[in-house]
Amino acid sequence: MSYLCLTDDDAAHVRAAQPAEGELVGAAWRLAALADPTRLRVALVLATSGELCVGDTATLLDLPLKLVSHHVRALAERGLATKERDGKLIRYRLTEDARRLLEAAFGRAIPAYIDLQARSSSVP
Repeated sequence: MSYLCLTDDDAAHVRAAQPAEGELVGAAWRLAALADPTRLRVALVLATSGELCVGDTATLLDLPLKLVSHHVRALAERGLATKERDGKLIRYRLTEDARRLLEAAFGRAIPAYIDLQARSSSVP
């Protein structure tokens, strides 16, 4: 082939460094989850709280429970949040990958999450 700025060897190295199609599709799917402003708000609340149930997340954001439930489920399906059952409640936590994506999107560090469990146990 004939390149304007690259040698054939350099072009081969650049091509070899590109991710496979499946990896690109997966990355785009995860990134798209944060393209929705409401889902982005949900992710930010999870990032700063550490772990929340859907009800508390909905109350904090002043959003309907069903809407928040839909968005946290979408984050979990894309590997950006984990969920843990606590009796009848399901608690969601943002993954470190999601935190890094948020920090890249905002161009700054996201405040470290507050250990809500420790704070509530120390209150008399």
